[in-house]
Amino acid sequence: MTHNYDVIIAGAGAAGLYAAINLPPTAKILLLTKRELGLCNTALAQGGIAGVYNSPEDRTSLHENDTYIAGGFQNNPETVHILVEEAAQDIERIIELGVDFDKKPDGDYHRTLEGGHSRRRIFHHKDATGAEIARKLLAHVQSLPNVEICENTLLCDVKKTDTGFVALTMGKGITRIVHSHFFIMATGGIGRVYEYTTNSAIATGDGIMFAYNMGAMIRGLSLIQFHPTAFNNHHTRECFLISEAVRGEGAYLLNCNGERFMQHYDDRLELAPRDVVSNAIVLETRRTGSSDFYLDISHKDADFIKNRFPMIYQNLLEQGYDLTTDRVPIYPCQHYLMGGIHVDANGCTNVEGLYAAGECSHTGVHGNNRLASNSLLEALVFSRRAAAHIAKRLPNAPQDFTHVPFDLDPEAPPVPQGIRTQLRHILQESYFVIPNREKTHENFSKVCAILRDLEDGNYLINADYVEAKATATMAFLILNEAMIEQKGA
Repeated sequence: MTHNYDVIIAGAGAAGLYAAINLPPTAKILLLTKRELGLCNTALAQGGIAGVYNSPEDRTSLHENDTYIAGGFQNNPETVHILVEEAAQDIERIIELGVDFDKKPDGDYHRTLEGGHSRRRIFHHKDATGAEIARKLLAHVQSLPNVEICENTLLCDVKKTDTGFVALTMGKGITRIVHSHFFIMATGGIGRVYEYTTNSAIATGDGIMFAYNMGAMIRGLSLIQFHPTAFNNHHTRECFLISEAVRGEGAYLLNCNGERFMQHYDDRLELAPRDVVSNAIVLETRRTGSSDFYLDISHKDADFIKNRFPMIYQNLLEQGYDLTTDRVPIYPCQHYLMGGIHVDANGCTNVEGLYAAGECSHTGVHGNNRLASNSLLEALVFSRRAAAHIAKRLPNAPQDFTHVPFDLDPEAPPVPQGIRTQLRHILQESYFVIPNREKTHENFSKVCAILRDLEDGNYLINADYVEAKATATMAFLILNEAMIEQKGA
């Protein structure tokens, strides 16, 4: 049995939810989530959302310039201008939807400072801004009668048809074939292709793989941001992030000798952009011969720390560290993807009817490195624009749907165990903070062999297979792009 929709949205983070909110109420929408609702990178975002909104001492031109500086001036001027100029309307909109940003005693919004920003312009909800935004957006989407939400539903494959798209989904023991005129990929990042990441378990690059297989342009997949201050306990794949806002409020970075060291690498010290700080830590590791680094904000008032960073404070207590008195062990790990499915200012890809928004997309706003707290803003601004673009085209969408079969073999063997572990190790040693040119070339052939086997082998279609294939595809694209860049350098 097939099911027909106007729009299918894959992903229920900020981009997917906000797209659903901004599509016309007459549109029939299917929203797919691979795991349970709320498990997404949006919900893990601590710092906040950047934007110039009702702030006399700030200007959009300053936000724009800070974005360029962080991105190495490799940003897309059109989309950067849209991002900063339209920030106010989307911040105002999510406030209307109930997002509760922290306020000062005088009633004005409290804005914090993060690395790379020249003004305090980060709106936040304590240190759990993403979770607050995701919670309020989801509550609104769940109230919309035109949106069908399917959680714990795996997107197994997507094909382009003459009338739009056909997708194969599996959820709760049910396999469905679903059609739509338009498709929005909002599947988030690729963190789980690394051994250590701040990303949630679902971030395996599935949406980017599906778009790539349909012929969409993929740009900047090697532009990976490694967050410098992930909690370092040496044995957890999903690393707890210690927000950049902690440094924004005055925390120091210390090396293995308990010494501040950023003055040797950048005049902005601890408030340099993330790539600068991560590079400095790796270079300091080589200089000292130790990977022991610490974040220290114990010189600040204890009550201020507890009230400003309650989630971080509590999570660290559970790990045996008191943020108000202890130096906290940190080290860089994979955090964010600046590249992805290439889109224009309206979220359109080069595949007719296919859109992308959020971390899986490449709008060009981040350039070579994302400015802190621009990610939630990007997800909102460009998912809204994608929804508006689709809304204009819906009246002219075809009435019928082209049916395309999927080949399923329930007797096929499962994908061999250990493939994803092998791929994660390959990326960790080849392409981490400061890429290893020799390992990149050496491991690329291994990745190609793994991907060929997954594409040509007759394996059982399930979550293990989809995520293994997505991980292999991401590794192939990252290392291939890295080698092209190295050759041109």
